[in-house]
Formats: sequence, C-alpha cells, structure tokens
Amino acid sequence: MGTIFIHCQWLISMADGQAPVHDAYLKIVDDKIVEAGPWREAMIEPGSELIEAQDKLVMPGLINTHTHAAMVLFRSLADDLALDSWLKEKIWPLEEKLTPEDVYAGTRLAICEMLRSGTTAFADMYFFMDEVARAVEESGIRAVLARGLLGTGPEAEKKLEEAIETGKRWKGKAQGRITTMLGPHAPYTVPPEFLRQVVAASRHYQVPLHIHVAETRNELEEISKEYGKRPVAYLAEHGVFSRPVLLAHGVWLDEGEIAFLSRQKVVVAHNPSSNLKLASGIAPVAKMQQEDLPVSLGTDGAASNNRLDMFAEMRLASLLHKGANQDPTVLPAETVLKMGTINGAHALGLADHIGSLEAGKKADLIMIDLNQSHLTPCFNPVSLLVYAARGSDVSDVMVNGEWLVRDGKLTKWDEEEIRKAATRTAVDLVKR
Repeated sequence: MGTIFIHCQWLISMADGQAPVHDAYLKIVDDKIVEAGPWREAMIEPGSELIEAQDKLVMPGLINTHTHAAMVLFRSLADDLALDSWLKEKIWPLEEKLTPEDVYAGTRLAICEMLRSGTTAFADMYFFMDEVARAVEESGIRAVLARGLLGTGPEAEKKLEEAIETGKRWKGKAQGRITTMLGPHAPYTVPPEFLRQVVAASRHYQVPLHIHVAETRNELEEISKEYGKRPVAYLAEHGVFSRPVLLAHGVWLDEGEIAFLSRQKVVVAHNPSSNLKLASGIAPVAKMQQEDLPVSLGTDGAASNNRLDMFAEMRLASLLHKGANQDPTVLPAETVLKMGTINGAHALGLADHIGSLEAGKKADLIMIDLNQSHLTPCFNPVSLLVYAARGSDVSDVMVNGEWLVRDGKLTKWDEEEIRKAATRTAVDLVKR
C-alpha cells in the first residue's frame, strides 16, 4: 500500500473538538491514518504518493447502523403498505423463497449503492450470512453481520446454532473488516425461552445483540397483551440489556425507557426514512439526546426506504426533528454528522478503529466533489454536507487503506454486471 498524502480543500476529521480544516492534508500509511492537519508542502516525503484534491472535501466514511442489504431485491415491489401487511403479506412470503445465491446477488447490489454514496461500513441483519460475508469480503467494504433470528418456528434453535457457527467462522475475517453480532429479530418474534438462549450465547461468545425494538404501536400492544409489559421491560426481564445492544428504531420508547436505556450498553439506530414510509411514527431522538442515549443512523432495508443513501438520512433526520419539536435548533448539522460517523462507529463497537480521521485509526474515508452548483458557496462545510450534499457527490471511497471508488467508479467490481445479475434474480424470485 505504501504512503499516501491527500491534499484537499476541506478536511472534516470528526475527531473530538477538531474543527474543519481548510487547505488540509491527510497522511495514510498502509491501512492507517498517521497525520492530519493544515497543508504544508515541505512535509511530502520522497517515494510517497501525493493526491491533489483541492476541489474536494475529505471526511470519514458514513456508517449505516441498520439495514437488510439483500432486501434491495424487493425495491419498489411492496410500497405504500402498513408494516404488518407489508411484512406478513408481501415480504415474508418472498423471503421464504430466498436462496443463498439470491442473497449474494442482492447484497452485492446493495454494497454497490452504499459504496457509491459514501457508506464505508454497515450493520446487516438478514439470512444466509455466509453469502453476505462473501460479498463483503470481495467488495472491500466493512460490515458487522448478524443472522436474523426468529424464535417462533420449529427450527429456531438450529438457526441459533447456525448463527453462532457463522459468526465464529467470519469474525475478524477479510483483513479484519468483518465483525459479528447475534440478531434476535424483535420482541414479538422471539419468545422468552429462546430470548434467554440468545442472550446466553451472546455472553458466552462475547458478541453484541442487534434487535428491532418499539418500532410500531402494534408491537407495544402485542407485547403488552402477551406478557403484560412493554417491549423494553420484556427484554430487560430476560437479560437483553446485560449485553451491548444495537437497538433499531425505538420509535415508541417513553421517557422512562429512554432514561433506563441511557444507563445500559445501548446505541439506538434511528431510521427516519423507513419509519416515515411505513408510518411507524417519529422516534423521540431529541429526548434520547437529552438523556445521553447514543443515537446513530440507518437506512433500514431498501424495501422500506427505498434508498441506501446515508446523506439522505442525515438531512431528513435533522429536518424531521426540527419540525416535530417545532425548534430549529434541534439536531443541528454537527450532531447529525456525528450520528452518521463516530456515533455509528460506537454502535458497531468499532469506535477505536473507525468513525473519525485521526492518527492510529483505519483509513476509512470518502471524498466529496465540491465542484457542484448545489454545493456552492461553502461557508460552513458541515452544514453543506448535511443540508445540501447528496450521495451522488461522492467521488472517491477508501476502506482499510484501499481505494474502492475512484472518480465515481468501483475499482473491484463491474457495476453493470452486478445490476443485471440482481435484476435477473429479483424477477425470477417474484415468479417462483
């Protein structure tokens, strides 16, 4: 890999207390960042590579903390439905037909979309995770993988065993780019005994949990009817919050639950587009932040978004909560950018390695082409990113010190071939 110097117009490092730097540089040696700061031409070392990017902004790669990558195969297929109908009548019947090859084709397409729009790491919960891991390994992206676990069928325990074995097989693989979690789907699909088994496995194998919680009002009513308590209390009773938890959604958390979760090892993955599209509600993110409950951002699956563009999620999150709270100071640009970067790294348990551009961390970064009408002028680069930038403005992407996108093109994959293969897969799946 060698030594690379990037000379850029703006550097946003997301290091604690570090303001954006104009006319800056980043020094990368192999897969790690070594230095960052104001540009000084005299520091360039003989034999190193200099990338002149004075028309670009360099920042950490975005981190998508909740998605179901292969669900891109269902994009535009089952729109404008309530969550229960969407899941039970449309999505679950299709998912029963999925093969490992389908999931591989869909995940490759999702990774193309994520890389092209500036996502360098994602948390995935789905099926056939060997195939997801294979796509991750080949692409160069970083991922935290969790097999989705439903505890209601006759093969629940077998699936848990498979999830454990898959996790053991892939943890730390792909030059350390793959890590793992266990993925109990949701309180309404994971009964008590199975839930306790998942928690025990999480503790034994020292892996976090990734779970949907309080996504809809129906979930609250169903759990209250079944167990006589709200979802958070149900999960707490069975030890879930004794483990690190990536909690997806949290739309219907009340103030007491937020205060409780802020004292636990929990990070919330907020999914504004999906929550709005399915009319699940608006998560009380402002209250979460008041209570110091960490919040990251996710897209959810492309079947309920319908994009995997984290720039869209950042903008929507800020605007949505300003409107919902009737307060323009809620979720300012800097806070939202943290949600998409360093908070995401905390959510994945990787904050010591990614999420900011500072010495010793992995070289996971993106470059934004500022030569755009909608990015002109630039008085405040952080505000510009959150309120004006789009995923399509990403020109270059590096993960683990390796360029995966250069001048808007994937370096390791033929994107056209991947699109065609995914289209064939999706059409065939619907016909089965």
